[in-house]
Amino acid sequence: MNNKEILNLRIDNEDFDRNLTIKGYLKLLLTTIWEEGDGFSGKRPFGNSGWEYDLYTPLVKAGVLEGILDEDGYIDAVDKDAGEGLVYKLIDEVFKDEQ
Repeated sequence: MNNKEILNLRIDNEDFDRNLTIKGYLKLLLTTIWEEGDGFSGKRPFGNSGWEYDLYTPLVKAGVLEGILDEDGYIDAVDKDAGEGLVYKLIDEVFKDEQ
């Protein structure tokens, strides 16, 4: 998969709209930072900790990030370093035409 295809993967999380993509999640995160300003919580930007897993889960499901999902579809193990690197690449892709 290329980065544009990865950005269009759906985030399957009941806390978010069923049509939210990874690209939409990144936009929502940036918007939340801007709206909340000094009150923004890096630990719980959407009310829950472990929010990075909102992105890691669809990446593991799609096979673009190494990891193991448990029987309920939650991350059991994941290569966090690779995941972080991939998310940086996806952020760059979102803003590629803006640079």
